[in-house]
Amino acid sequence: MSKPKAISVLSGGLDCTVATSIYSDKYDITAITFNYGQQSFDREVKAAKKVCEKLEMEHIIIDLPWLKEISNSSLTTDDEIPTPTDEDLDNIEVAQQTAKSVWVPARNTVFCSIALAYAEAMGAKIIIVGWDYEEAITFPDNSKEYLDAFNKTIEYGSFDSIQIKAPLINLDKDDIVRTGIEYNAPIEDSYSCYTGSELHCGVCESCKRRRRAFEKLKIEDPTEYEN
Repeated sequence: MSKPKAISVLSGGLDCTVATSIYSDKYDITAITFNYGQQSFDREVKAAKKVCEKLEMEHIIIDLPWLKEISNSSLTTDDEIPTPTDEDLDNIEVAQQTAKSVWVPARNTVFCSIALAYAEAMGAKIIIVGWDYEEAITFPDNSKEYLDAFNKTIEYGSFDSIQIKAPLINLDKDDIVRTGIEYNAPIEDSYSCYTGSELHCGVCESCKRRRRAFEKLKIEDPTEYEN
């Protein structure tokens, strides 16, 4: 019997790699990586391709040049990407300012709308995303409330019974790493850095949260950092 189909919104990052791995045995997954002009696109695609090879998934790349054109995010412009201190990671005011700097207009809403279109066209049952509790504190489109609202939108906006699945929605980064190990996720192939450097920069917020997760668990971090 063939597996039910699924769509994964896969940037190649830690969170979406773990989330997708959770469903990889039970679903025939097609992964979508979006190019919206982010500095890290080349490295994200490289990571996503490796993850897809390991999990035996089809991989699609979708270009969204218009999203770069309307965005003033430090991820898509020459603006300096914030480099918070370790203490800043738990300072809500500082973290919110960092989030605003890297915010791309309606990014997850755009991604999930496109993923929904693919799910309808391909007869997929679920859309997999890597949203988590730690990032939801500063990114509203990672929250449980956003997840519930988008799933409610799908109920009204689609003939098909499709759900967005966010299995990490209640987890911090260390819990995500622990879950990834449990499901044998190819964490070593994932890429989380905002800068797009060959190695993880080690100083942007995404790198710091990734590194801290392994340190909290007191386990070896397979990630190579420049700093």
